[in-house]
Amino acid sequence: MTSLVLLEPPAPGAEWAPFAGVRPVAELRAGAWRVRERWERALGLTATAIHGAHAAGFHELDAPPVSAPTTVRGPAVIASSTFAPAAGAVTLAPGGMLLHDGAVVARHLPPGTEAPSLELAPAGAPGTGTEVAGVSLRGAYMLLDALEALLPGDCEAAAAGGGDALPDGTIVLGPRARIATRGTVEPGVVFDVRNGAVVIEPGAEVRSGTRLEGPCWIGAGARIVGGFVRGSVIGPACVVRGEVSASIFVGYANKAHDGFVGHSVVGHWANLGAGTTTSNLKNTYGPVRLHVAGERIETGRTFLGSLIGDHAKTAIGTMLSTGSVVGAGANVLGGSPAPRYLPPFTWGPAGERVTEEGFLRIAGRVMPRRGVELTAARSASLAAIWRRATG
Repeated sequence: MTSLVLLEPPAPGAEWAPFAGVRPVAELRAGAWRVRERWERALGLTATAIHGAHAAGFHELDAPPVSAPTTVRGPAVIASSTFAPAAGAVTLAPGGMLLHDGAVVARHLPPGTEAPSLELAPAGAPGTGTEVAGVSLRGAYMLLDALEALLPGDCEAAAAGGGDALPDGTIVLGPRARIATRGTVEPGVVFDVRNGAVVIEPGAEVRSGTRLEGPCWIGAGARIVGGFVRGSVIGPACVVRGEVSASIFVGYANKAHDGFVGHSVVGHWANLGAGTTTSNLKNTYGPVRLHVAGERIETGRTFLGSLIGDHAKTAIGTMLSTGSVVGAGANVLGGSPAPRYLPPFTWGPAGERVTEEGFLRIAGRVMPRRGVELTAARSASLAAIWRRATG
């Protein structure tokens, strides 16, 4: 059986804040699917490992084991976590390579061969192979580039399979064939599918008073409890209310109240307090720069809201400036607007730090609210995140 190994960037830096050292790039959403899932769907394989020292020991739900790079034995495919293939099957010949814009993004190891997983592009190998469509990712902010490029096709492909009947009282603007729902939809929901399809996965719930504008993807078990969601992916088990535009909720996050979130990425287990609002456009209409731990990152994007890490939390009425980065486990408390960069596990504007014990105690209260037990393995994974981020 051919294994699939995802190779992380060797030393992700400020460009991958607030997720570097916290979760593998392969477990972030690029379009409707996580990068890992995109490779699995493209190649028809199941990922057996993720190689990345920055997130070694990561343990979450269905993620494969994460370890430092090591030797891979064929038959196997090594694929880059920093490339998100477009929808559709990809053929990778035995011993061959996949390229994007001339760069190697995947290679096949035939049976009986082996190679370090870091050797994605074998030394001395000719730069030939099959070109594959998709999006190269050079930082967390580029997940929004992937959203814009890949979500329309993801939604159209899923909607082509059809879905359940909509209840009386639903309003549909555009062709009904662009809606695929296998969740619960209350009367009074508005679907605007004139510019893209809407997909609602099993177990999701969309309540009356919600307007969904495609392309839009509502993940399994998510609840949309009112407001306007457009051009966005709401990952599994999220609760969302208010206005959400062109944003990614990776999964298991909470935004249960009004407030605007635009062109933002919200990590697992994040909680946005009532009235939390992001700015996604500078008053100058110029390109947005990120400022992370003293480094300045030119994104080239005109629209960029906030990058919010796993387990981060905002107080009620929080105002986040354009291009804000909130570190994992940080608590945004008091003051308006909040600092544009909040380091991991920071507690409030004074810069105090959440202790490891306090972080695990809070996680133990939060995760069961979404039906996830804080097991010993998950607890060890979170403790490792805290130590990497604070060491």
